[in-house]
Amino acid sequence: MGNSLEGQQIVVVGGNSGMGLALCAQLMKMRCEVLIVGRSKDKLEAAREQLCEFGKPRLHQADVTREEEVRRLFEEAGTVDHLVCTAADVRGAYELLPLLELDALDRAIRSKVVAPILLAKHSAQRMPAHGSITLTSGIAAYRPRPKGIAVAAINAALEGAVRAMAVELAPLRINAVSPGWVHTPIWNNVAGADSERLLASMAERLPVGRIGTGDDIADAIVFLLGNGYTTGTVLHVDGGHRLV
Repeated sequence: MGNSLEGQQIVVVGGNSGMGLALCAQLMKMRCEVLIVGRSKDKLEAAREQLCEFGKPRLHQADVTREEEVRRLFEEAGTVDHLVCTAADVRGAYELLPLLELDALDRAIRSKVVAPILLAKHSAQRMPAHGSITLTSGIAAYRPRPKGIAVAAINAALEGAVRAMAVELAPLRINAVSPGWVHTPIWNNVAGADSERLLASMAERLPVGRIGTGDDIADAIVFLLGNGYTTGTVLHVDGGHRLV
């Protein structure tokens, strides 16, 4: 049986949009205490407005690729039962190799590998034994497309870190969710004007016959938060994408 999350303190980095925002809504419906972390004050305030029917989340503005800001986040957060990171900055990282800019590669690595490691470093020591950390990988590690070299490598690196942290930080549980193609704002960065066409094309290929939603991924993260016997695991929520 999963553990009840009611009343627990959950930090959601990237909870101001997309999958993270959907997760915050679900957690608040479950009467969790939610702290949303993001870089943009305006986006944080907009997220709080969207979530107002479920309660009032706490907000913290921080760039989690900077260690001092991560340290300050957890000094100010107080008790933390669980940490979730859905944030990613892959602008310019989806590019053919000859055109891939080092700045875009570095930015993506810092957001999806460096930041999660910093978050784990500074949160783990403050968590109770039942605590957990859930990170976000992605289908690119398993079914890369042209222009996907950087993100495939980054997701694979993150999953390696999850397994290592699950061993070192035990009894804390460390897991990752690996979304397939999900209809969220990040797709504008990935495909631009072609995003709707690409999503529709993929929906026809997938065994489930549709693209994922933020709620699909949020459901999976809630499972990982509550199931006390799952650690070092990558939970694939991809509509069967790895099969086609």
